[in-house]
Amino acid sequence: MKLENTYYQLGEAFLQEIEPTPVLQPELFLWNDSLARELTMGSEIESNAALFFSGNEKLNGSIPIALAYAGHQFGGFNPQLGDGRAHLLGEVQLQGGDWVDIQLKGSGQTKFSRRGDGRCAIKPAIREYIMSEAMFALGVPTTRTLAVVTTGEELYRGLSEPGAVVTRVAKSHIRVGTFQYFSAKGDIESLTKLLDYAIERHYPSIDLLNDDRAFTFLDAVIDSQIKTIVHWMRVGFIHGVMNTDNMTISGETIDYGPCAMLGNYHPETVFSSIDENGRYCFGNQPSIMQWNMARLAESLIPLIKGEKDGVIKSLEDRILGITEKYLAAFNQMMNDKLGLLDSKDNRLVDQFLTLLQKDKLDYTQSFIELSHVLSQSDVTVTSVNREWVSKWLSVIKEGDVQESLVLMQKNNPIVIPRNHHVESILEQCKESLLNTSALNYLKVLSSPYIEIEQTMEFQDLPKDNDISYQTFCGT
Repeated sequence: MKLENTYYQLGEAFLQEIEPTPVLQPELFLWNDSLARELTMGSEIESNAALFFSGNEKLNGSIPIALAYAGHQFGGFNPQLGDGRAHLLGEVQLQGGDWVDIQLKGSGQTKFSRRGDGRCAIKPAIREYIMSEAMFALGVPTTRTLAVVTTGEELYRGLSEPGAVVTRVAKSHIRVGTFQYFSAKGDIESLTKLLDYAIERHYPSIDLLNDDRAFTFLDAVIDSQIKTIVHWMRVGFIHGVMNTDNMTISGETIDYGPCAMLGNYHPETVFSSIDENGRYCFGNQPSIMQWNMARLAESLIPLIKGEKDGVIKSLEDRILGITEKYLAAFNQMMNDKLGLLDSKDNRLVDQFLTLLQKDKLDYTQSFIELSHVLSQSDVTVTSVNREWVSKWLSVIKEGDVQESLVLMQKNNPIVIPRNHHVESILEQCKESLLNTSALNYLKVLSSPYIEIEQTMEFQDLPKDNDISYQTFCGT
């Protein structure tokens, strides 16, 4: 395997060329065999994975770089952020022709570190692996994790913790904040290069010679974002820090720091310790996505020819149009989760969500129970309001009950990475420095729609309903 460096070729305005900082004693902790096969890593790389994916040895063809970008963080704009503890090693072409980035996280300081130490502790590293691979198995567009390597070094995050380096694989690391970075600087030449690169990389059907390509690009990114957010809402995922520097142009979910999973349904659920005002709560995710797309649209204005007011009006129409597009996709998703084959009436969905909130019912478990109602022909197996269940059943029975059941089973996971289980696994790994518990858990999470022998071990609900649960960014 030989890495290419197409992003590096965009020029020094986009990046800092910098080597990872070597670690003391690299040891491979988690390795993603299936992903490694997709990347055609080869036996030599796999046998020396700890060295290559700690940053101690360089992969063939790699030119390590830290990427520059800006971003709105909780609504406030920072004109320069960038990779403060990450190194993009290069890109690999998959057998299907697509390109992916290989990036190290926790691999040392760069000029973007902003007083950080450039390192990552073991628990956030394992969280990234568990959550990204769980999301992949759930069918959510996501970055993935190839490896976690322990460093043999201690970090101080209030308490002493073992260090680790994560290897992330992504379609690219171009963010909304990357476009904001060049737009804010007034660097139109670099902004144009970035647009054309992003189109070639992610949306190659767009004609690069078309003067309207920025509009078409924005449309494509919006569609990708809607798809991803609808999936988040389907499985009950709460990202926790939807800053524009954490939103990819590809639509992949990225940065699993303060993320969590929804338990009892309530749209205002938030677990991130840094989200004090609930800006990024579960129910706000669609509107924040729309806000982020507005920031992308603003960044593209200098690239669009035409009278300025007309350009802005056209961009505004696209942003306002997100609401209708999203609601259509969301309602279809919820109908699929409820097994409603041909429903044009969303009142059942709205009533269902209202009841879940009122009765403080678990989001994932409630859909599982409704599936059991159909498979067992028994309305007593669910805690959902009996009157609503009767109305729902009457609609289901107007069509093919078995087809409805299959649709529900396809869209409703029987196991998710519940917060209390994730934290338990992370603590076990940290204390023992053994990966056994993580591997057992990952085996279950890789089969979220089909029960295996160990599934029941990880289906229980948290005893405290996650009332005091908090997540942290892990930096």
